[in-house]
Amino acid sequence: MADSQPFLPPTISPPVLLSGASQTYFSPIPAHLVADNTPCCLGVDEAGRGPVLGPMVYSAFYLPLTLSDPLLKQKHSFDDSKVLTPAVRLSLMKDLCTDETELHHNCGYATSSLSPLSISSGMLKASKSHMYNLNQQAMDATIALIKGIYERGVNVTDIFIDTIGQPAAYQKKLERVFPTAKITVAKKADSLYPVVSAASVVAKVTRDIALEVLWADRSKQMRKRKRKDEAARTEKRAKLDTDAMDVDEPSQTQGESPEGENEEEEDDKTNEAMAWGSGYPSDSKCVTWLKQNMHPVFGWGPECRFSWGTAKDMLETKGAVKVDWPEGEDDQETQKLTDFFMTKTDSSEDQNVDELGTWFGTPAGVECF
Repeated sequence: MADSQPFLPPTISPPVLLSGASQTYFSPIPAHLVADNTPCCLGVDEAGRGPVLGPMVYSAFYLPLTLSDPLLKQKHSFDDSKVLTPAVRLSLMKDLCTDETELHHNCGYATSSLSPLSISSGMLKASKSHMYNLNQQAMDATIALIKGIYERGVNVTDIFIDTIGQPAAYQKKLERVFPTAKITVAKKADSLYPVVSAASVVAKVTRDIALEVLWADRSKQMRKRKRKDEAARTEKRAKLDTDAMDVDEPSQTQGESPEGENEEEEDDKTNEAMAWGSGYPSDSKCVTWLKQNMHPVFGWGPECRFSWGTAKDMLETKGAVKVDWPEGEDDQETQKLTDFFMTKTDSSEDQNVDELGTWFGTPAGVECF
């Protein structure tokens, strides 16, 4: 019998997702990995780095080193998530989450879902010196996941990671953080190493279902708004009919039927416009949805990365309320700590002030005695 409810992986908490917060999940550790101190390999990959909609999900996947090829590649045909169909990815994820399966018994994983709000608030810091760019956020998420798995007692000896930027520089950074592990950072690692392929699948399924949850919430809000608008229109038509009858004129209800049909057609168009596609700026469905669902003050909901050029440009050019932010003056007016202890001098004497001499006040001359 088919499942009555859509599959929701444990990597997603809908209340947290809809609140706009980031979330992290660690699967239960297979007990025998810790008990036997089994040497494990670990792979890291992400999904959703480029889209303007939805979270960016980082995943770390681990299992015994000797099982990487036989279990993942040969038996279950893990591959780069972009190569696998959505149905295959979903089936693999369900196996990972189901007790008594071989994957569940031998493998573990963790995810860090960076919300659009978290990503944007880091990238849109007022001061450039405090800006938290996407590469830094990705690096910190990767390190936090690996550290979390180590802290839970897994003996990770080999780490494979799909690169951010230049592989050599990224690998050196990670080697300083995890000096006991053999680390390999490579481009297209998700198609080269089965353990990275598995991480890719977990990240992709988590992001795809997160988008579905966000979409369901958006649709619910839209339906509520439509019902409210329809009730208001019905009340308005009823009032017009009553007024017409009072002046002994024919009812306008029948004449308004075509208009009602047009309104229903418009509602259908609105529903169609709600389909935001893949969430990538290059997707015409996504761009159309953003244009047709932009609030003039608040823009969009927790699904949107406001730091992306697509969103920023629309807010600036498509009729959003213009906001003038005051220039930050902190950088221009930075003071030294000693300024708070020095006595005030005339401007003509500013260049001759001895900071150490005036630390506890102005020296007294002999005339005081």
